[in-house]
Amino acid sequence: MVFFCIPQNQTDKTSVYLCSFVCFFIHLYINSFIKQIKMAIIKELQGKMPKYGKNCFFAENAAIIGDVEMGDDCSIWFGAVLRGDVHYIKLGNNVNVQDNATIHATYKKSPTNIGNNVSIAHNAVVHGCTIKDNVLIGMNAVILDDAIIESNAIIAAGSVVTKGTHVESGSVYAGAPAKKIKELSPDLLEGEINRIANSYAMYAGWYK
Repeated sequence: MVFFCIPQNQTDKTSVYLCSFVCFFIHLYINSFIKQIKMAIIKELQGKMPKYGKNCFFAENAAIIGDVEMGDDCSIWFGAVLRGDVHYIKLGNNVNVQDNATIHATYKKSPTNIGNNVSIAHNAVVHGCTIKDNVLIGMNAVILDDAIIESNAIIAAGSVVTKGTHVESGSVYAGAPAKKIKELSPDLLEGEINRIANSYAMYAGWYK
């Protein structure tokens, strides 16, 4: 780029330096513009701007809107939507919301609260509920209003946790409607819940 800015009179060093300086800042501006194009949709709504902690990753086409707050080391993946328009959405630390998952709430009634070390797998729907610490929500699972998922639990892929369901700590739920099918073993806690949460923290680092 600097080559095209060099004046015909190359003996004029001041002009050369000035032109190089201008071209350098044009280059920075273009790079900054490209980065903005690649940023996730982070949108203020009704005076509420999403807030997030340190070391978070947001995929380029993720959407984080309105009254959304999350802690450190979270990752919001491709096509995921967190829409805090009708009530708040809160996430703790080390939460991953995987591709095409949706988190929403119910107007003035049921917010969404998510604890620490939680994985929301691909295509899951989390709506107006409470999910505590160390939880795995499986692919295509649906969690409906006012459900409470206690800590150290797994909701199996494709399950539907109906309105107001209370999922016990240390359990695995599956089915539609979801029912307890077994206790959560130490192997499942470490090999599934912690493994997936820690893996997604690592994967997010590849994109930063």
